[in-house]
Amino acid sequence: MKTILIITIVLFTQSLRAQELARFKVLSEEDRMDAPVSVSLDGINYNTDQGKLVLYEKNRQGEIAIPSQIESAHSARLWFLVKGELKKGTTREFILKREEQEIKASEKVIVAKDDEDLRLTMNDKPILKYRYAVTLPPKEASPLFKRSGYIHPLWSPEGQELTRIQAPDHYHHYGIWGPWTKTHIDGREVDFWNLLKGQGTVKFAGFLSEAEGEVFSGFKALQQHIDFGTAGEDEVAMNEILDVRAWNTGDDIWMIDYTTSLNSPLENGIMLDAYRYGGGIGWRATEKWNKDNCTVLTSEGKTRLDADGSNARWCMVEGESDTEEGRSGILFLSHPSNRMHPEPMRVWPLDANGGRGDMYFEFVPIRHNDWKLDSKQDYTLKYRMIVFDGKMDVETAEKFWNSFAGNPTIEMSKATVN
Repeated sequence: MKTILIITIVLFTQSLRAQELARFKVLSEEDRMDAPVSVSLDGINYNTDQGKLVLYEKNRQGEIAIPSQIESAHSARLWFLVKGELKKGTTREFILKREEQEIKASEKVIVAKDDEDLRLTMNDKPILKYRYAVTLPPKEASPLFKRSGYIHPLWSPEGQELTRIQAPDHYHHYGIWGPWTKTHIDGREVDFWNLLKGQGTVKFAGFLSEAEGEVFSGFKALQQHIDFGTAGEDEVAMNEILDVRAWNTGDDIWMIDYTTSLNSPLENGIMLDAYRYGGGIGWRATEKWNKDNCTVLTSEGKTRLDADGSNARWCMVEGESDTEEGRSGILFLSHPSNRMHPEPMRVWPLDANGGRGDMYFEFVPIRHNDWKLDSKQDYTLKYRMIVFDGKMDVETAEKFWNSFAGNPTIEMSKATVN
């Protein structure tokens, strides 16, 4: 399924006194929910000291200012949210102006750090912690199980903790993370997942940026996949940039993007071997969930009975919780640009862990085929998590996937304003 978001932009040449920079219409060819939308700023002089960019939505009541946010990069983009449901065939009109005022969101995600964790919160509600300090294992476990660079806890909007680390059955499980299991470097096996092997690990190496804005907030972190088996000093086998972004959708749901980009500095690159575990985005769920109170549903209609090893655009995992609705869950979305999309999955079977049926989920882009990462080349995988309390139906899950998957089509024409 391909979702197309058509954005028509009319740019104006202007004098210094002109306020209006652009007009554009948003037309969705699929139903969407809480859709982040971006518009290219190429051709617009956005990087100036003369005022701020202000975005207005035009409707029957007039022009209503809405929060927007610039993402500066090789090609800068202006982001905003079309909140709520955007129905198929609906057209929305927007005007971009330069003004002295700034439009502040009524609520936004706050970024804060201490000596161990970076935290994201909304209206004093915790969203997640990213652990950048080294976490030591329990005394009864090998020190090889220590590591940094993972998400835990992840909370539901009503405060249910949905992740688990260092479970006694798998001390190397760390909340939400993505190490690679079977890899080969010049014919030698290196496992960055099963830490007890002593072949490798993943560690936090520094924050590259932090962002706190009216539309999204988050961070970029450098994580290094370390090879312990080299002659001499340990060697960096892969540099990973982890980009975590939480959107300002309000405090009824969390919408979190998890983007991982890999680059190997090794002369001959690295081979990521086909295996049922490895990379992508992995999640060890709360210890409260088991085969009796936790369900799975994929975009292809698979359940926990048959989802393992299958491919999907999205996978929804729900379980019993101490909320008013009695349920909480995460909808995992795989981007169409990801390798092997619709993406293979690892879903623990009902008899996992001695019959308890604990929950583990992962998108695994190497489940069925090897993946060779050539030297000094970038490889990116994009995921989104919709974290919710209560239940979510298939139609809503599809709307969220459409919002994530659709690439905008921009039709641009220039006009002169007298």
